[in-house]
Amino acid sequence: LTVGKSPAADYSNPGTPIMIKQLFALAAVAAATLPAQALTAGDLAFTSFNADEDGFSMVTLVDLAADTKVFFSDNEWTGAAFNSGESFSSWTSGTATVSAGTVIRFSKTDSSTLLAASVGTLAREAVSGSTNYGFSQSEETIYAYLGSSATEATTFLSAVSSSTYGSSAGGSLTGTGLSVGADAVQLAFGSDYAEYNGDRSLQTTFAGYKPLVSNVALWADSGDGSFAANVPNTASFTTAVPEPGTYALLLAGLAAVGFVARRRS
Repeated sequence: LTVGKSPAADYSNPGTPIMIKQLFALAAVAAATLPAQALTAGDLAFTSFNADEDGFSMVTLVDLAADTKVFFSDNEWTGAAFNSGESFSSWTSGTATVSAGTVIRFSKTDSSTLLAASVGTLAREAVSGSTNYGFSQSEETIYAYLGSSATEATTFLSAVSSSTYGSSAGGSLTGTGLSVGADAVQLAFGSDYAEYNGDRSLQTTFAGYKPLVSNVALWADSGDGSFAANVPNTASFTTAVPEPGTYALLLAGLAAVGFVARRRS
């Protein structure tokens, strides 16, 4: 044995347990420090709608930066602005990055005390004329969007509707940049409860799920009924192979470990 060198810390062999642990530790640090990308249409997508419980769920298909704020409204979008009379709310993601594939459930949005999100914080937005916090089984559309305020939408992320987009009571997609089947879901008229029941594990990238979650043919629509007690599927979405960014992180970790090994030698 070489004096002063531990046989368990063989830095010349990248396959030793210590080297592997350092590799993944460095990769984890690198992942935590990478900035999350700016959100665009379809990055946050609806996966369930419940007019009886007044709730819904969504999946994020990108890493969400800490303290991301997303607004929701079931007021009708006129093509240029929201009308009034229904609800505005906001969700703040929390102090940590929310990983791509995470499903967030938003429940009891009509209650001033019980409204909640499974990740982060859901809150009502105090907007004049915003008094109807419940969801209707028909002629209802929920929009998810970014904005300078609840009434000033700048980037629409997704929408789900139990109405017909473009109808006076259902709200429009004009000017939102959204389209049915790409980043907006069109449910059957009068739907009380519906949820996505398609693939959550076989796509090679998270972006591959975008056209799936907005395809109403992949949703189970229960129609009219009593579904206040229904709990949507909140299982995470995963990819079949590591994302390109994961490979980049592992390579960065290998390079860092190699540098440490050279310094020690």
